[in-house]
Formats: sequence, C-alpha cells, structure tokens
Amino acid sequence: MATTETRPWLKNYQPGVPADIDLPTESLVDMLERSVAEAGDSPATEFFGRRTSYRDLGDQVDRAAEGLRRLGVRSGDRVALLLPNCPQHVVAFYAILRLGAVVVEHNPLYTSRELRHQFEDHQARVVIAWDKSVAAIQNFPSDVEIDHIVSVNLLQAFPTFKRLALHLPVKKLRESREALTGKVAGTLAWKDLLAHDPIDPEHPKPAVGDLAAIQYTSGTTGRPKGVMLTHFNLYSNALQGEAWMLGAEPRKEIFYAILPMFHAFGMTLYLTYGVHKQALIVLFPKFEPGLILDAMKKSPATVYCAVPPIYERTALAAKERGISLKSCKYCISGAMNLPDSVVELWESVSGGLLVEGYGMTESSPVALGNPFYRTRRTGTIGVPFPSTLMKVVGLDDPATEVPQGEPGELLISGPQVFQGYWNSPEETAKALLPGGWLRTGDIVTVDADGFTTIVDRAKELIITGGFNVSPTEVELALRSHPDVVDAAVFGKPLERGGELVVAAVQLEPGVTLDEEALRLHCRDLLAAYKIPKRIVQIDDMPRSMLGKILRKQVREQVLPSL
Repeated sequence: MATTETRPWLKNYQPGVPADIDLPTESLVDMLERSVAEAGDSPATEFFGRRTSYRDLGDQVDRAAEGLRRLGVRSGDRVALLLPNCPQHVVAFYAILRLGAVVVEHNPLYTSRELRHQFEDHQARVVIAWDKSVAAIQNFPSDVEIDHIVSVNLLQAFPTFKRLALHLPVKKLRESREALTGKVAGTLAWKDLLAHDPIDPEHPKPAVGDLAAIQYTSGTTGRPKGVMLTHFNLYSNALQGEAWMLGAEPRKEIFYAILPMFHAFGMTLYLTYGVHKQALIVLFPKFEPGLILDAMKKSPATVYCAVPPIYERTALAAKERGISLKSCKYCISGAMNLPDSVVELWESVSGGLLVEGYGMTESSPVALGNPFYRTRRTGTIGVPFPSTLMKVVGLDDPATEVPQGEPGELLISGPQVFQGYWNSPEETAKALLPGGWLRTGDIVTVDADGFTTIVDRAKELIITGGFNVSPTEVELALRSHPDVVDAAVFGKPLERGGELVVAAVQLEPGVTLDEEALRLHCRDLLAAYKIPKRIVQIDDMPRSMLGKILRKQVREQVLPSL
C-alpha cells in the first residue's frame, strides 16, 4: 500500500486524486467503442466549425478499418501516418488499431531523407498521408517498398464550401475548389478508403497487451529510435491523466488539439484521453492565435495544453482582442522550461492554474506533473503521477541512489513505461533497467516532498518549439555542404523558454561564411524547425583525445558572442 513514507509526494496531491489508478484490462479499441455507445450524438471532433458526432466517428473508423483490411493490413502490421491534426487523423488512428495493426506516427513536414531511415526500420507497406506529404514518400528509392498510399485532402473535412469561404481568401478559395476535385497520382483517395460497409463486428480485436504504436524519438546518435507503446501503456497514461484532472466531466470538456497528434503528448492528450473522456476535440492543423480565438467564441476550451510560447501568444492576443479565456480550467505545459512570467500572464486571463509537467515518449509520455492545487510549485516539473514511482541515481552508477537533494539521473517506473525500442535490443537494454526502471537521461534534484527540478540534460538534445532536435542530425546536414569542414550544433536558451538552434561551422580555407546559403542547403534535408537560426564561423573545433568534437566547449566559446 502506498504511504507518504514510501511516496512522500502523495501529501501534495490535490485532495481526491488517488495514489494509484485501476489498471486497464481492455484495449483502446474497446475504449473507443464504449465512448461511441455512451456519447452517441455528442460531438467528438470540430474542424473549422464542422462537427462530427461520436456515432459518426465510430462509423468512419469501422469503414476505414474495412478499407485497410481490403488493402491487406493484418494484425501486427505497421501502418504509417503522416497527418496534421484533422478529423481523418482520429479516424485513421483507431481504424489501424481496430485491425490489431500498429500505428507509426510521423511528422508530415519531414523530408524524404528524414523519413527514409524510419521506414526502413518499421517497414510499413501502407501509408496514410496528407496529400502535401505524399511526394516525400513517392521520392523514396526503390528499395523502400510501399504497397499503398492513401492520400488525405484536409479540405474534404472542412464545412460546406459556403462556410469555407468565411475562412479563406478568394485566391485560396479558388485553389481549394480545384483541390477538392483533384486526386494525387499513384494514391488511393481517403474518401475511397471509406467507401465500404463497416468491418464485420466479429473481426478479431487487439488485446490490452498488444503493441499499439511506434513513436520515433530523436537520439544523441542522430538516428531516431522507435518507441514501442502497447494499448496498456497508452490507456494507462490516459487514466493517469484522468485521475490528475480531477473534476473533468464526460461529454462536458472541450479539448483544443493544438499540439500535433503525431507527437507523444498530443497523441495521448487527444487521441486517447480526450476520446476516453468523450470530450469535444477541436482540431487545429497548426497554431494560429486568430483561429484559436475565433473558435473560443463558439466552443470555449476547458482543456488547453501547450508549450510556453503558445500560452504567451494566446494570452497576449486574447488581451488585445478582448476575448475571454476564463473557460480554460486544465492547462499543462510541457516540453520545455515554463517561465514564471508566462505563468503569471496566462493565469491573469484564464480560469485555472497553469502547471508544468514532465514526460518523454518512452513514458507514453507523462510521468510527473504539478498538482492543479495550491501545493503546485512553479519552476519544478512536479511530482510523480498516480501509479508512478521515481528515484534519483548516480550518473555513473544507476544502481545506487543519491542522497535526497543531490543531483542525479531521474529513473521512473509505472504502467506507462514503454516496452523497448523497435529492432534495437541493445538500446533497449541501456534504457530499461531491471525492475522496469526507465533511464530518462535527465539530471534532476528532488526536494523532501518529491517536487523535481531539472538541472541539466545528460542527452544533448535541443528543445525548440516543443520538439526535440538531434545536434548530430543537423551537423550531418551541414557537413554535406562542400564548403563545410566540420560543424557543432547546440541550443541557446531563450528567455521565454525553449532553445534556439545554433551551429558553429569550420569552413574550407578561404571560404567566407554565407549563413543564408547554408540554411538553404539544410532546407532540402531537414524539417524547418531543425534548421539553425544562427550560424557562426570558428577557426578550429575543440576535440577530445579521440577526435570527438566537444560540443560543450564549442557552446561555451560561441554563446557569449550571440
């Protein structure tokens, strides 16, 4: 039994939040079917004003599942998704799961080069992609075998064309009318995937312990690893979130899906927890304050989770336009440091506390959070979620816990901890210790009450806009330019949270630095958020005795001049 002696943080839980959750015994497919049966005509999604009920959502899932079955998708197969936030994303996610297949989420803005390794790793033969992303898949070399690409036109999920005119300027409207009738060559249109009777109700469903999703996460080696998450992992994290957001009511909450659903936080928050709560999920393909505030007039958000820059921009825009944010009761910030100034600004205009949480893809993702209660402590990442344990160990000795208050590596365990990395038993062994303890790679201190503060990252990932950027990946792109001898990439902390991607380059003799030319070179190889915002030239790279570039020394050398 959990006590405040074994888990000192429990005394700071909001009253009513349990120490442990009832662990799930069914799959996410069963969860969805229950929500469809209970919520019925209640709205499930809203996209630019157009709503879809839970009953219609369930019907579309069953039809898409049958369409995928006819394409040859079977239990255990991987199916790749390259979609922004849209109604089709929700349907596709659950249609894949209905067959017992595995969802593999990808950033739809990735280039062919960024996607190729992941596809070679998971070997999905069926892809459901935004029509703007199809070319990246079709440009794969012939040794990456893809059997079917289902192309998704977002405009088909918009309101009627008359209502669409309210959202788009004339030129875009004309282009949109043409796009609605177009079809991407070499693909199956999304509407044709759904042009079937619903799947046979007797078709086998997945079990709670089956693999549900593979989420790729950047590593310090620059080669992303596929995090394996089961129905049990994802469902558990949704139930932990439900326990934390005490008072949230079924069919009464409105979630604003601003974070991308291809990201672990967005996937759990909207696709699992939101559906479990039978909430209305208002979908935004990208963050635009104007669209957010327009939607607030019709469907005011109650759950608004984001990263610090989004909170700041939303609050400032709401103040400028005189639009109320008092409906926002549950607000969690993650992915980067949350400045006190952003907390104060947001809480001055919203209806609840803005609390910081912590997680990683390997923990489905949420593991710690600040209570929605007066015990919260700004500047910390909070305390472990229900059914979650933590300990802090020596950086060179993960078997030994450090004294309370001393810095060390954070280890966590709980039902949300992943099963390992796809096709990477050696990497799995490094990350998962005996007893199910997950090495986070983050250096923290923990006070006597269990409140945790990140003091450094053992991993050298850069966090920008809520996304992880691997320095090695950016360095490889820069080094492929003929003028670049070598490169070191690191993050520059920003006042408002997050980091700026900075590159130091050593150039060929006689070459003058042209920042814009190097950025242009990177655009063909990297997603936009990975491209260095600042590039500086240095004459020589500090190296270890083995010849490895010492990024920390480069950073210390370059930062003062930025």
